[in-house]
Amino acid sequence: MKIQLSDHFNYKRLWLFTLPTIGMMIFTSIYSVVDGFFVSNFVGKIQFTALNFIYPVLMILGGFGFMFGTGGSALIAMTLGMGEKEKAGKIFSMLVYVTIGLGIVLVIAGNIFIKPLAILLGGEGEMLRYSLQYGRIIMCALPFFMLQYEFQSFFVVAEKPNLGLLVTVISGVTNMVLDWLFMAVFKWGLIGAAVATAISQCVGGIIPIVYFALPNKSLLRLGKTVMDFKALFKSALNGSSELMTNIAMAIVGMLYNAQLLKYAGEDGIASYGVLMYVSLVFMAIFIGYSSGIAPVVGYHYGAGNYDELKSLFKKSMTIILVSSVVMVIMAEALGKPLSIIFVGYDKGLMEMTIRAFFFYGFSFLFSGIAIFGSAFFTALNDGLVSALISFMRTLVFQIATVLVFPFIWGLDGIWGSIVAAEMMSVIVTFAFIFGKKKKYKYM
Repeated sequence: MKIQLSDHFNYKRLWLFTLPTIGMMIFTSIYSVVDGFFVSNFVGKIQFTALNFIYPVLMILGGFGFMFGTGGSALIAMTLGMGEKEKAGKIFSMLVYVTIGLGIVLVIAGNIFIKPLAILLGGEGEMLRYSLQYGRIIMCALPFFMLQYEFQSFFVVAEKPNLGLLVTVISGVTNMVLDWLFMAVFKWGLIGAAVATAISQCVGGIIPIVYFALPNKSLLRLGKTVMDFKALFKSALNGSSELMTNIAMAIVGMLYNAQLLKYAGEDGIASYGVLMYVSLVFMAIFIGYSSGIAPVVGYHYGAGNYDELKSLFKKSMTIILVSSVVMVIMAEALGKPLSIIFVGYDKGLMEMTIRAFFFYGFSFLFSGIAIFGSAFFTALNDGLVSALISFMRTLVFQIATVLVFPFIWGLDGIWGSIVAAEMMSVIVTFAFIFGKKKKYKYM
């Protein structure tokens, strides 16, 4: 079934159109999960801790690609809805070229500052050495990682989400096979994990460039462009919420690591790493759906189809709420088996992780609403509101709770802080949804 942005979307069409994007996000998340599994089981606990320690820094840098992808796709979709296909193509090409240039700059800056930053965050000894070892190798593939994030959104607005999923699957399978080969067979240790991930990210970034550079049947193609600073700024503003989310998650992750070192030692960081792997996959479902539906929302808003916009909003909220309940049930049921899979070799660490899952799992009941709300306003090209939702959710509320709750409940306070933060973010999201309904006419 060929589905176009201009179609009317019932529940079936919504799922068929967004499912590839959900799959893209899940497979992208699996990179770090697979790395973590192999490092934890074939290399060692210190290296596993080091990987989780440095990963937030890498996520901040990769987030710039997500910013231009989500923000740019919203602008491109709205431009297509207004009937300006040639202009949309030029914006698309410009954003890809800018991302490549920015990626190169960030590789240079990242290699300069990664060591002092790791030391500032509390890294020392073997953990510091392994963190830098992993981080510097991954950094080499950063431009391709940014492009991979970016093209996940651009494939959707080009009406080729299935092709985007195929590229992501190829990249993900490459990562899994190389992880097994480099760590289980060649015994390269943490270096093997880093090289495997870097190669897979290059695969995920290069294939889309080749596809869009050649003649294709999608709505977009790479070609000549001009520097449109207004469109660049608009795309950056639209996608600032996604960048803010990545930066905030990284900062919060660093803060969690610092708090866990204080209350539980290095085992706390390892336990938190397992939670993050599972959380990445669960969140990928919310993010994937929200990213998948965003170009459709942007198109119909640009075309002035307000009845369709209302239908999209209502159906999406229903899907998010039902999915949230399902995810909580799954998180609570899978807590113990997943803990055994990742850290079953250490009884104390395993018991800590199982208890952490019990508290953390309830956060999925609330997180999807804020993720969708932020993406929905990005699709409407209201980057400010989208950024405010993300800022409050991922930075203000999470930092406040992770700093305060441990004083009252100790280690359990760290695990439960995310639940309270997500509850508060839902309140903020609904405040903006009801406050902006007359302006955008989605209710």
